[in-house]
Amino acid sequence: QVHIAESGGGVAPPGGSLRLSCQASGTIPGIAMMGWYRQAPGKPRGLVARIFIGQTPTYGDDIEGRFTISVDAAENTALLQMSMLKPEDTGVYSCQLMTSTFNNYWGQGTQVTVSS
Repeated sequence: QVHIAESGGGVAPPGGSLRLSCQASGTIPGIAMMGWYRQAPGKPRGLVARIFIGQTPTYGDDIEGRFTISVDAAENTALLQMSMLKPEDTGVYSCQLMTSTFNNYWGQGTQVTVSS
């Protein structure tokens, strides 16, 4: 059983910053990838950032240069540092874990609202 817990969402003004944390726990054989996805109101869920272990990060459109993802595979954690936030960054941010056995797990999500 694997549990994913996200934290760090909230409200920030345009141009502000937030940091999201993702902690995976349970029986995890190894981590192949961790990532963050976002679902804005009325839109499908889309990629924010992800890292396959041993590779460089991949970022969604209009994300790179503003957000930075980091993963600690030994601690089963993923961080998303978000800066220069825009109103269109508003949404529910969910953490995904892909294990080394290619099983996928998702957290419940954390709300991020960018508004003045």
